[in-house]
Amino acid sequence: MKREWELLHTPGPTPIPPSVDRAMSQPIIGHRGQKCKDLLKEMTPRLKTVFGSSQDVQLITGSGTSALEAAVVNTTSPGDEVIVVVAGAFGERFAKICNTYELTVHQIDVEWGKAVQPEAVEAVLKQHPDTKAVFVTHCETSTGVMHPVEEIAQRVHKLSEALVIVDGVSSIGGAKIDMEQSGIDFLVSGSQKAMMLPPGLAFAAIGKRAWEVIHQNDRPRFYLDLKTYDKKLQDGQTPFTPALSLLFGLEEVLNLIEEEGLEHVYERHQLMKRMTREACKALHLPLFVSDEDASCTVTAIKPETFEAEQLRKIANEEFGLLLAGGQQHLKGQIFRIGHMGYSRPANVLQYISVLEIVLKRVGHEFEAGAGTAAAQEVYLTAARELV
Repeated sequence: MKREWELLHTPGPTPIPPSVDRAMSQPIIGHRGQKCKDLLKEMTPRLKTVFGSSQDVQLITGSGTSALEAAVVNTTSPGDEVIVVVAGAFGERFAKICNTYELTVHQIDVEWGKAVQPEAVEAVLKQHPDTKAVFVTHCETSTGVMHPVEEIAQRVHKLSEALVIVDGVSSIGGAKIDMEQSGIDFLVSGSQKAMMLPPGLAFAAIGKRAWEVIHQNDRPRFYLDLKTYDKKLQDGQTPFTPALSLLFGLEEVLNLIEEEGLEHVYERHQLMKRMTREACKALHLPLFVSDEDASCTVTAIKPETFEAEQLRKIANEEFGLLLAGGQQHLKGQIFRIGHMGYSRPANVLQYISVLEIVLKRVGHEFEAGAGTAAAQEVYLTAARELV
């Protein structure tokens, strides 16, 4: 019999709110009909708020990687010089896409688990003043690092005309970011993280400077041609068949975000981050990322007294708690907890309590209840501050 009691706390995909599930179960409509046009026109201005953009957010049927590739193919031409910050698996993906499209890539390699220093980006940019674009990941999901994209954008724009292109796949909808105030020219995301949807929908928020480059760029592209997306969106359509069920779900996601309030959404994610990290400290679990560099949507732990995969296996088999492992050279060395989207402080208390039992199973020494107590105190302190 299929298990129906899984506790999904990977950093993507993430749990789906029941109301979003119900919205996605609506009967399918014609994607060229008036109902679909009305739906897109109703959601378009609301998405701008989530991304902090005055421009329409383009919807692409595809994973977050499709939006990363769209950013590359629409803004660059073969031979263009670009800078790519690589501090994890997804920064590496940006670099691979750029290399695939025959760009001259100046790669900034950062130790996994550390945030890039804006000074490092500035230094490379001074060495390569003809750089057309700087690519950086906001939240590096593979490590749990949040990069200072706002400060990077400010420094880039002081020195050059290069576009600042940001991967916000695991941050949009969870981490506070205002695209235009931050000076970000191109911001992409995906549906299956803090946006509380299944995989299959990608978002591309494009600023005025980036649109100017896109319209001047004659590189051939078809499915990912953002000029076509923008033109169709003005008519309340998409250029190709959209993932209609995900659009139904997206409308309800926007309802939930607006009902809670975007600022409160950000505060909730920061609270879950602090609860998780303080619990880990109380349990003597070595955090992979410093408090300063840590993401508010995913936390990575690098255990020293037990095997990360052993903990994940027991947590899954005994409690249905699904956690993520490490990627590439970190495989087997770390485990990652997702706390984003349809996740609340109560969920943090639940998975910390489960972790305590599993830690006993693997022989890790700690004071029983210490993690749960630490998370509770963070929550209570935050509650007192609101009074």
